[in-house]
Amino acid sequence: MPPRPEPRCAGLGPLRWLCRGVAAWPQRRVLALGRALAWLLTPLLASRRRIARINLALCFPQLDADAREALVRTNTRDSVIGLLEMIRAWYAPSSALAGLFEVEGLEHLRAAQAQGRGVLLLTAHFPNVDLGARLLGEALGAPMSCMVRRTGGSCGERLMQDGRRRVFAHVVGKKDVRGLLRALSGGARMVYLADQNFTYNSAFVPFFGVQAATLTTTPELARRAGVAIVPYWCQRLADGRYRVRVDAPWPQADASDPSAFAARYMRELEAVIRAHPAQYLWWHRRFKTRPAGEASPY
Repeated sequence: MPPRPEPRCAGLGPLRWLCRGVAAWPQRRVLALGRALAWLLTPLLASRRRIARINLALCFPQLDADAREALVRTNTRDSVIGLLEMIRAWYAPSSALAGLFEVEGLEHLRAAQAQGRGVLLLTAHFPNVDLGARLLGEALGAPMSCMVRRTGGSCGERLMQDGRRRVFAHVVGKKDVRGLLRALSGGARMVYLADQNFTYNSAFVPFFGVQAATLTTTPELARRAGVAIVPYWCQRLADGRYRVRVDAPWPQADASDPSAFAARYMRELEAVIRAHPAQYLWWHRRFKTRPAGEASPY
């Protein structure tokens, strides 16, 4: 089948120009724009906010309705700010990011990379995930690589692909396992997200006390590529700066039981989310796939 022709995107050039301008703004102005956009867009995000409301009720049952609704509002704000953080990841000059972040545990990534192979950088779906990878690359002095879900030939996807190609060494399709293994074998530092709902190659493991279908193939991919699995997390602090935390590589022994590996991944992710619960992508139907006999909460 011939490749699908790219759509005509007459406004793409001006949009890139606008993105470059916003990406170079001071952080306080970017955050102010994000708050204003969140206020304007809230009526258009009703379905996403409904999903977030269900997820938060499942994961934080100890909160009363008012507290959860406040968390939904804050999550909406932080998710919209995440769109601007994504633009900063793609277009901001290094000078605009200098002084905006700190990295803990960079020595773990350096040590894994010193083995002469790539690294599988395990993280999760936070709205600022692209920015976290960009900041990690700035600290290391070498770009990260990423996997993307290709959903079609829309102008929005073209903008995302163009932006990611600017700052990532490799951009691999989410289903392109051969491309992933080839990049890792060539030394890529591949950002890898495995926390969304999966109907295949998955196991039910606890996430905030709720059984969640979680991908189990991560350790097998690392084994086939001969690379270490190094978790890392990026969160925005109260002062608007970012902290990127790189954890020690997970021992290969932890990869021998894929379900146990997935359970550990969810435990680690849960602990990270609890520190800044509004910054996770709660808009995703994380609990859509249920054990036999359970109905979807959505």
